[in-house]
Amino acid sequence: MLGTLVTVVVASLATAAVAMVATALVARRLGKIAVVDITWGLLFVAIGWVAYLAGTMSVRSLVLAVLVSVWGGRLAWHIRRRALGAGEDPRYAKMLSAVPEEQRFGYAVRKVFLVQGLAAWFVSLPLQVAASTDAAFGWVGFVGVLVWLVGMVFEGVGDAQLAAFKRDPANKGTVMDRGLWAWTRHPNYFGDSAVWWGLFLVAAEAWPGVLTILSPVVMTYFLAFATGAKLLESEMAKRPGYREYMARTSMFFPLPPKRRRTPAGS
Repeated sequence: MLGTLVTVVVASLATAAVAMVATALVARRLGKIAVVDITWGLLFVAIGWVAYLAGTMSVRSLVLAVLVSVWGGRLAWHIRRRALGAGEDPRYAKMLSAVPEEQRFGYAVRKVFLVQGLAAWFVSLPLQVAASTDAAFGWVGFVGVLVWLVGMVFEGVGDAQLAAFKRDPANKGTVMDRGLWAWTRHPNYFGDSAVWWGLFLVAAEAWPGVLTILSPVVMTYFLAFATGAKLLESEMAKRPGYREYMARTSMFFPLPPKRRRTPAGS
């Protein structure tokens, strides 16, 4: 088992390195660092299948490869469609604005491509560890698939509801607070987190998959506090009506919305 695990881990790390080098070269040619966001989802797909082929090719590993392919493929397609015709992502533009132009690519390699490649490799450890075992697939694995499905529903439905909201000219200048967005201010980020907790549960059923618990913890931390919801809300809070939305709606985990306050005397 140990030899198989080492093979899978090394193959997965090599996959992340090749993908990020290729993405960095494409980004340099296009002059757009944001292409890395498309690679992000597809990298997990690649690692899932590399781990499966380099490992025991068990049912568990196959299930994980399929689940992560559905998630990563949908995410990459969504980001690509959203980014078509758009310029550089404001996050990366702000990051590079203080760096001399001739040093920006090297800076992006260190701070974006290297970091995201290592992060994807670490977060995908449940897929890698599960690929080194051949234990039977049981009820804990099915619970993991159910949690993954809940995450996919929140992520996909949340993105679709927001897209429909933005297409309606009547909503310009207002805050999206309907559907899943009435229960959590970030249904897509919550969905991402649930997906990875589900994948972890599938892996954790077979020892030593439970030891990879830091992978979904790290993913959830980044989605909720580091580069996800908190970072986005630092800008969103400046928009009219958003602070009121924050006061009545859960930030991350879905909860029933609080009632809107009625002005006194009305």
